[in-house]
Amino acid sequence: MEASFIKMHGCGNDFVVFDDRAGTLGLTAARAAGIAHRRTGVGCDQFIVMERPPAGSNADVFMRIRNPDGGEAGACGNATRCVASLVAAESGRRELVVQTISGNLPAVILADGRVTVDMGPARLDWRDVPLARAMDTLHLDLAEGPVSDPAAASMGNPHATFFVPDVEALDVETIGPRLEHAALFPERANIGFATILAPDLIRLRVWERGAGLTLACGSGACATIVNAARRGLTGRKASVIADGGRLDMEWREDGHVLMTGPVATAYHGRIDLAAYPA
Repeated sequence: MEASFIKMHGCGNDFVVFDDRAGTLGLTAARAAGIAHRRTGVGCDQFIVMERPPAGSNADVFMRIRNPDGGEAGACGNATRCVASLVAAESGRRELVVQTISGNLPAVILADGRVTVDMGPARLDWRDVPLARAMDTLHLDLAEGPVSDPAAASMGNPHATFFVPDVEALDVETIGPRLEHAALFPERANIGFATILAPDLIRLRVWERGAGLTLACGSGACATIVNAARRGLTGRKASVIADGGRLDMEWREDGHVLMTGPVATAYHGRIDLAAYPA
């Protein structure tokens, strides 16, 4: 059975996007993992499925997010912008709502083509992250090699942010997976490494749970501005420079985090789903 897909990215954070609003494709976790594989599939940081929102929802589309290992994720800011741009193009509207398993995410298409997404409120209690035991989420008792004392937040998925003098000097691919699987994180965690360049500018690299080192992580950028502002390292607005580009962030006084950034389509394709066992 052949199916169409779109390869998209936001700041290099890349996605395979399927439209399964008809509910006929059978895009299971195993099939998603096969297609997400960079050598034997299409390859992506996250596997995205557009589905019909549940009855009674005010959302325009439901977005299901899977990591390359097939595990389901609750949030992906860069993918939300991509899906919002697709729905906006087909509907002709600039304002819409993308629903995920973590809640509804309002989005606005800007005149310059960038997309702003309200990623919802940052959740800061240790139970919400979640952590394995009670702890102040502003200062976690966690260290690995040269990094220590991260702050934690949930943006619908768990994040820990380490603030370091020079992120470029870190061997992220060595310490990232160790921290992702630390016993403190019962559901594993996305691990951010951030250097404050100015009160409104942050350099960020993220080891993503189930995906590894990516060119950008939208929810990671959200957690980083929240944790930086909580520590007094920045204001509530800052630009986050990822390996793949810039995201403009704002942690509003009501607790919601706004993320603005670009979207891009790499290509449209078709794939034989039967080649990837469900």
